Amino acid sequence: MHIAFLLTQSLESPSGLGRYWPVARELTRLGYQVTILALHPAYDYLNRRRFDRDGVHIRYVAQMHVRKSGSSKTYFGPVKLLLVTALATWRLCAAALRTPADAYHVCKPHPMNGTAGLIASRLRQKPLYLDRDDYEAASNRFGSGWQRYVVAYFEDRLPRRAAGITVNTRFMEQRLQSLGIQAERIVYVPNGVERERFADSVKIAETGARLRQELDLVNRPVVLYVGSMSLASHAVDLLLKAFRLVVAQLPRAVLILVGGGEDLECLRQKCQDLAIEQNVRFVGRVPPNTVATYYWLADVSVDPARDDPASQARSPLKLFESWAMGVPIVTVDVGDRRELLGDPPAGGLSSNDSAEALAERIVAVLQDPHVADTYRKLAQARVQEAYWDRRVLLFESVYQNTE
Repeated sequence: MHIAFLLTQSLESPSGLGRYWPVARELTRLGYQVTILALHPAYDYLNRRRFDRDGVHIRYVAQMHVRKSGSSKTYFGPVKLLLVTALATWRLCAAALRTPADAYHVCKPHPMNGTAGLIASRLRQKPLYLDRDDYEAASNRFGSGWQRYVVAYFEDRLPRRAAGITVNTRFMEQRLQSLGIQAERIVYVPNGVERERFADSVKIAETGARLRQELDLVNRPVVLYVGSMSLASHAVDLLLKAFRLVVAQLPRAVLILVGGGEDLECLRQKCQDLAIEQNVRFVGRVPPNTVATYYWLADVSVDPARDDPASQARSPLKLFESWAMGVPIVTVDVGDRRELLGDPPAGGLSSNDSAEALAERIVAVLQDPHVADTYRKLAQARVQEAYWDRRVLLFESVYQNTE
């Protein structure tokens, strides 16, 4: 079976790197042929737009709807955005029609890849599948109300045209059912972790030892956040407020923030306002193959979340990556997080989305080695089912259920 994945982002984006690339590669190992048709945030500067990697055919066809450079993220104005999205939709359509696929899988139902998937599946009379890994209408930053309306329209209407749907949260599973989608058409596939990205322990340790000196981390408790610096969808400001309370108890604690986004400078200013800038290290967006090193440095990683639809619809990649690196994680009891951590929980679970509750759980891990060791041991068992070479079987079942 030849499957064409349609993405509106690159394979270096969080979902591209943490979900769609490993799924595509594992499906290839199972005997499928997979082509990824994608957009890129810096399309004009790409050296290679067509290449094969581990048996997966990768084709970047146009500019993404936002531009990224280094750690920054910028949005197009209304007119430019219309031109960019129109061209991207056209090129995704053309690429999909040229790809001799047996099925099309739309990864995130945006207008661009949604339109391309609908047209290609209809003209070539092939099934259309859909993956929902977040709730864009609730989590994205939009320049106007019509933009949000268009995204919401595709998120709510496209599932009705899909032969099968994969989702990564119970929230989205229940929301789709409330829209009239039959339960048997939906397959729950939480996020996972790619085994190979975290396997080279020797190289990770060598690089980490150098970084520990450069970032002034020797003999200091280290808290880590890996993710987007976008306040519309990620509660990094909540983490900063919690970390101020951590520093009050542990003055030498350091917070490392790994990632880029449009609110990077705003968060730097927030650190100054909270008088914690001397304890915070902004390292920006880093190459995917270096992320494991920052986990190696950490005593605890944090998944800050607010009790809102954006967080309820997210299956945090950092949870599974922390498990793979043996780093205790602290998160908030929002969405699937309690279910993912299990019973007993393989991580600290804040009872609510307050800075005080989150800080309490972070300090508990940093001050009590028994708590940290317990989380590590439980995570060692839980992560085995989260590796994509196993998790992919859940994803594959959506095709088998609808053949």
